[in-house]
Amino acid sequence: MCLNLQFGNLKLEIYNAFMLGIAAVVSAAAVAAGYESMAPTGQWYGRTFTGLPRGSRQLALTFDDGPNGPHTLRLLEILARHEVHATFFLIGKYVKERPGIACQIAKAGHAIGNHTFSHPLLIFKNEAEIRCEISDCQQALQDAVGEHSNLFRPPFGGRRPAVLRIARELGLEPIMWNVTGHDWNVPSAELIEEKIERQMHGGDVILLHDGWHKHMGADRSQTVIATDRLIARYKAEGREFVTIPQMMIMTAATSLAS
Repeated sequence: MCLNLQFGNLKLEIYNAFMLGIAAVVSAAAVAAGYESMAPTGQWYGRTFTGLPRGSRQLALTFDDGPNGPHTLRLLEILARHEVHATFFLIGKYVKERPGIACQIAKAGHAIGNHTFSHPLLIFKNEAEIRCEISDCQQALQDAVGEHSNLFRPPFGGRRPAVLRIARELGLEPIMWNVTGHDWNVPSAELIEEKIERQMHGGDVILLHDGWHKHMGADRSQTVIATDRLIARYKAEGREFVTIPQMMIMTAATSLAS
C-alpha cells in the first residue's frame, strides 16, 4: 500500500510539473503575441514597411497625430527651409477641424497618410469599427486634400491580422517605423535628438509627432526644434531625406534588381 501511495504521489508531481510547464509556455506565448501586436518592427501579424536595409543613405521623417496648429505650420517652415519632404500621418477628426493645414501639407509636396479618424487602439476594436475608423479618415483626407498616398499607420502601432487585412482591402499599405524620438511626452529637443541618434543605422523610418491624439493645440515646439537640428546634422553627414513613397519605390527597385 505504501508503494502504491508513493507511486501516486510521483504521478501527481509529474502531472503538476507538466501542467506548470504548459502554463509557462502559454504565458510566454501570450506575452510574445502581445509584444508583437505593438512592436513597430514586428512582422508576426503581417508584413509592414519599416525602412530600407541598414546602412542605406536615405532617411524618412514621419510625423503623427496632426494636423496641429501652430506647430504643424512651424514644422512646414523648417522642412521648406531645408528643402526636405516628409510624411504626415493625419487623424481624420483633426483634418475635419483644420482642413487648411492639411491642404498646406499637401501643397508643400509632403506625403499624407491615414492615421484613423479618432486614434483608437485598433487591437481592441471589432472589424466593423476598424473599417469605419480607416474609411472615415480616408474620406476626411479626400475631402480636404483630394488624392493622396495609400499609406496607413495604426495608432500606437497596434495591430492584429484583421487590422492589416482590412487596411489592405481598403487599398492601403501599412507603415511602421524603426526609430522614434519618444517625443509624445514632450521631452526636450536635446533628449529627442539623443534618443534618435542611439537608434540610427541608415535607411530608417523616424517617428515624431506634430500633434497629439487627445486634443488639438498640443505643444510640439521641442519636436520642431529637434527636427531642425536633426535635418541639418544628417544632411551634413551626406544623408538624404525622402518620403515614405519614395523609400518604398527604392525598396521595389532593389527587389527587382536582385
